Amino acid sequence: MKITGKEGGPVDRAIAKRWAARYRRAGRGAVNCHIFGRERILELLNQEGCMGVKIYYALNEQDEQQLLLVATDVDGNNMEDGLIMDKSSTCPPDCSGSGDLDND
Repeated sequence: MKITGKEGGPVDRAIAKRWAARYRRAGRGAVNCHIFGRERILELLNQEGCMGVKIYYALNEQDEQQLLLVATDVDGNNMEDGLIMDKSSTCPPDCSGSGDLDND
């Protein structure tokens, strides 16, 4: 599969709100969202040959939900020598509470 850099796309805000609320109500995890800073995302994307990002679900040694961001090349392969980002802030506990996806 060739990666063009245009994978993914927008979702209607009302749908996104319903999906986020449904996830919270289902009680499937203690974490509602992960926050990665702009500089970290750009650091990942600005690697030579990066055409996209894969986001892996993961559990750390404490069985806490994590996301791993991995740069991919034009063929959709993980960049073997590329950065892998984790250490995101999570909500909870780092919640602003003001986002429209944070509340039912």
